Amino acid sequence: MTRLLIALVAGALFGVGLVVSGMTDTARVRGFLDVAGAWDPTLIFVMGGAILPMAGAWAFARGRRPRLGGDFPTRPDPGIDLRLAAGSVMFGIGWGLSGLCPGPALAAMSANGAGGVVFLAAMAFGMWAAVPVRRHADSAKG
Repeated sequence: MTRLLIALVAGALFGVGLVVSGMTDTARVRGFLDVAGAWDPTLIFVMGGAILPMAGAWAFARGRRPRLGGDFPTRPDPGIDLRLAAGSVMFGIGWGLSGLCPGPALAAMSANGAGGVVFLAAMAFGMWAAVPVRRHADSAKG
């Protein structure tokens, strides 16, 4: 129960941070992606505000175990393969077309009306479809 409460508080804090930073505003996100026009660098500071503390958290957690049991997530593999590159391209296309990624989409769902609901439905379909597509790709390799 404690883990669920901590996850709820962390998720709510993340959502509030997205709203306060303006990352639920699709115009701001598209402004960041428009490097040849009216570029808005605000997103760099939001990313830095997430990356720097996470780097510190990884360093602090090295060799430790969580107090509430279980294990910390392992560090991701730094290698770049076709699966990572293809997923990154698909994520980038969706981000560029909609101006939202999953976290801000959830935080902005009520403010974006029907467009937010359509985006979330498309995102859910993509997550569902990824499993059989991956299974098919893995079977074609082998």
